[in-house]
Order: sequence, then C-alpha cells, then structure tokens
Amino acid sequence: MNMKFNFKRMYSLLFFAVAGCSAIFAQQPTLNANATLDDLINYALRNRIELQQAQIDQEIGEREIASALSGWFPQIQATGSLSHAIQLPTANINGQDITMGQRNNSGLTLQADQTLISPELFQASKAAQFIRQGNDLQLENVKINTVVGVSKAYYDILTSEEQIKIILENIVRLERQHAEAAARYEVGLVDKTDYKRAQISLNNARAELKSARELRKYKYEYLKMLLAIPTDQSLSLSFVDQNMEASIVLDTTELLQIANRVEFRQLDNLKQIQKLNTQYHKWNFLPRVGAYANYSANYRNNAFPDLYRDNFPASTVGLSLSLPIFQGTRRLQEIRKSELLEERLELDIQNLENQISTEYSSAMALYRANMNDWKNAKENIELSEEVYNTIKLQYDAGVKTYLDLMTAETNLKTAQINYLNALYAVLSSKLDIQKALGAVAIAN
Repeated sequence: MNMKFNFKRMYSLLFFAVAGCSAIFAQQPTLNANATLDDLINYALRNRIELQQAQIDQEIGEREIASALSGWFPQIQATGSLSHAIQLPTANINGQDITMGQRNNSGLTLQADQTLISPELFQASKAAQFIRQGNDLQLENVKINTVVGVSKAYYDILTSEEQIKIILENIVRLERQHAEAAARYEVGLVDKTDYKRAQISLNNARAELKSARELRKYKYEYLKMLLAIPTDQSLSLSFVDQNMEASIVLDTTELLQIANRVEFRQLDNLKQIQKLNTQYHKWNFLPRVGAYANYSANYRNNAFPDLYRDNFPASTVGLSLSLPIFQGTRRLQEIRKSELLEERLELDIQNLENQISTEYSSAMALYRANMNDWKNAKENIELSEEVYNTIKLQYDAGVKTYLDLMTAETNLKTAQINYLNALYAVLSSKLDIQKALGAVAIAN
C-alpha cells in the first residue's frame, strides 16, 4: 500500500510539473509565420537581448536606489557576548588586594540608530530621479536602435527577394535565347559563337542566382540575431502591401531639434548628476547628526549554571554628532574637481551638438543624393526595357547581332538591380534622418 501511494504521489507531481512547464512555454512570445515589418519590430521590442539587458539594468537601478535610501530607516542591531575569565584581575584598594569581577559574564545589547543629517543620504535622495531617468533613456536608446536596425534588415531582405526575382526572370530570358541560338545553329543560320555566348550568359546568371541566395540566407540570419531567434528556427516574412516607393517620402523641411535626441538627454542627465555630486561635496561641511537608543541585558556569576539567574540591565538614549573640522583641504579639492567635471560635461554637450548637426546634414545630403540616384535608375529601367524590346525584335528579324541583344539584356538587368539598390539606399538614409531628428517611433 505504501509503495502504491508513493507511485501515485510521484505520478501526480510529474503531471503538475509537466503542466507547469507547458504553461510556461505557452506564455513565451512567438513570431507568427509570414511576419510583417510591424510584427518584427514588436517582437524585437519584447525579445531582443539588449533590451532585456536594459530592462534588467532598470531593475538593478531600482534596487540600488532602494539600498541607498534605506539609510533613512532606523538601523537596528543586536550584539551578544559570553566570556569566562581564567584569572580575575586584582586591584589594590587601601593597601588590600581585592579580586575584581566574576568569572562568567554574558551580555545582550539591542541598539537602534536613526540618521538625522547625512550628506550621503541627501545625495541619494536627490539622485534617485536622475538614476531612474538615465536608465529609462538607455532603454529608449536601445529601442530606437532596434527599430532602425530591424527596419533596415527587413528592407534589405526585401531588396534581395526582388533581386532574386529579377535574376530568375533574366534566366528565363537567357534560357529562351539559348534555345533559339541552339536552333539557329543547328539549321545553319548562325555559327556556334552565338550559342556559346548564350551558354556563357546563362551560366553567369545561374552563378549570380546562387550567390544572391547565399547572401539572402545571411541576411535572414542577421535578422534572427536582431530578433533573438535561434538560428535553427525558421523565419518567414510577408512582403504583401510593402510598397517601397511609397515609403521613401520624407518631409525635408523639418528642422533639427537637438533636444529631441536621446543622446543629448542622456548627457544632460549626467550633467545634472554631476551638479548633485558638487553639492554633495559642499554638504560634507555639515555635521553628521543621529539619534540612538539601546538596551543591554548583563549577566555575571562565578558559577556557570547560575549565570543567567540574575540580570543587571542598562539602557540609554541620546544624540550623536560628528563634525570634521580639518581634513587637509580634501573637501575643497573635491569640490573644485567636481566643478571641473561639470565644465567638461558642458564641453561634451557642445561637442555632441556639433556631432548631431553634422550627422543630420550628412544624412540629409545622402538622402537627397540617393533620391536623385533612384529617380535616375527608375528612368533608366524604362529606357532599358524599351531598348531591349526593340533590339529583340531586330535580332529576331536578323537585323541585329546576338552581341547587341546580349548587351541590351545586360543593360536591362543592371538597370533593374541599380534601381533596387538605389531604392534601398533611399529607405536606409530616410531611417538615418529620422534617427538624427530623434523622430523614430517606438512603442511605450
């Protein structure tokens, strides 16, 4: 019966353990198949390792604040002692040697201290808001970089997918041209040069397709890294309703507001903390004041079994004051050092303002240049398609050579690839401008 009972108990524990694990795994966030860009961003904002680390840093900051502010609460401690005197001390009183004390002694003291004035606690109280703000800004900075990084990776994959489609369309054309060249060669209309050129072009296109697919594989792995997804887990994306051309428009008249940048706010937060440090060193001229109360239970007896029979208690309350009068100018040197650090942070802020302005100008110039390249590439596609279609008709009619047709086909493919690269460059530079403006939208 006992073995049967134990078996049932183990079975029940195992059942609840499995059920609990299933519930835990069921709560884990998952990424749906055919994920859109919004799905990827939302998933990354919940699961990216850097974000999890920033959130842990927030928790650590809260614990540090609570630990520092705990000094305002009463500090209570208990101490105890137990001693046995092998030899008792002897004192000479009025010419007589008298043994002092008793062989067994024990004591228990309970003391409470309350800090009233403390520069360290003044600083901790005022620094709490800046520590929280600094941790929040760090989390915001990671979120901004996450949104920009995931968006660029998504558009990069979309560009690769479109490039692969272009290469596949090119292969279809080349296979048709290769078959036509082979047929013309067999009937004696042309020599084998056109046939070999068609074979070379077809081989190059197939090799290009393999390289593009390998590069696309790496881009998917890079996106998985940003999303904190294991490399062995599959990832499928949806590009439905993703009109890249419609996403490139940007209001270039928006003025730069440096105060919107999270990096500026982080540096300004450090400046406020440094000002508080300067004030702390000035507070060091104040006395440390505290209140205390204690109670002591004292036991003594020559016979150890009777040690705790009698208690001789004592208790006190009072105030304590500590005022450092001269410390060799150390406090003055610390104040001046902290003021110099404030001046240095002011220069850091000025330098950051210059960097942000330069970053914005560079991003805007690159965006406009990429826009020009994109417009030119778009026009070149239309021209290349027209030229290719015309030469194809002329080649079929025997007017143009196969070399002319191959050149037109190469120009068309190059124009299509250049168009996609230019489009991605515009989207990437647009994200850089939004980041420079401090206008990247992130979830709260």
